Amino acid sequence: MAEKERPVAAIRRMSDAEIARALEEAQRELFNLRMRHATRQLENHQAIRRVRRQIARLKTIQTERRLGIQRG
Repeated sequence: MAEKERPVAAIRRMSDAEIARALEEAQRELFNLRMRHATRQLENHQAIRRVRRQIARLKTIQTERRLGIQRG
């Protein structure tokens, strides 16, 4: 059985431009999820939590790179 890759490892392999693009996309997705939630069209409320955590991961790795912190 193939080992499942950790999300952080995949982000660390991305370039700075790819991370910025992924962050923009995740923020847009979070906005859309919040709008759907406000209009009671959202069925999976865990999606908001998942996207918020993805944004946090992306921002953390961006900050680590900006400060020159080496991890993982």
